Amino acid sequence: MIFTTKRLILRPWEESDAQSLFRYASDPDVGPIAGWPPHQSVEQSLDVIRHVFNGDECYAICKRNIHEAIGAIELKLNGHTDMTERDDECELGYWLAKPYWGRGYMPEAGRELIRHAFEDLDMKTIWCGYYDGNTKSLRVQEKLGFIYHHSCDEVPVPLLNEVRIGHTNYMTKESWEKMKEGNS
Repeated sequence: MIFTTKRLILRPWEESDAQSLFRYASDPDVGPIAGWPPHQSVEQSLDVIRHVFNGDECYAICKRNIHEAIGAIELKLNGHTDMTERDDECELGYWLAKPYWGRGYMPEAGRELIRHAFEDLDMKTIWCGYYDGNTKSLRVQEKLGFIYHHSCDEVPVPLLNEVRIGHTNYMTKESWEKMKEGNS
């Protein structure tokens, strides 16, 4: 599937995205705050495209006028998330290249994928989390309308061999529909 918003295209990842993925995912300000180490090579980025960004609902974020991937957004379905074991719930995960921070791209992409989750996939609840200190991710979740659920003091971050404080938020289909009504 391909989704189009006012400024963005969300499309499946392609192996040809490895170069742009490496360019942005090698930035030490991007991955570690989200729980993964900076990419070390184009080959590593290609491996991530093949084995991590291969989920049914994982999309490259691209500006409408440019095919280049500038981030990723995914609905992690049951079996691919530790936030739920239900088939009618999923987790929203995302990251964006640093040069595009602060422009509203992530909330724009998030709104479209949330719409898709509730309208097309008939999800009842979407979960979303962030690590303590990742205020940019928290702001995105607030802008999208996620509600605080809980925090955990000892969340393993295996790719960085760390333990962090994690915060979990959620959105129900019912609360999303009320938000939609309030915006129309």
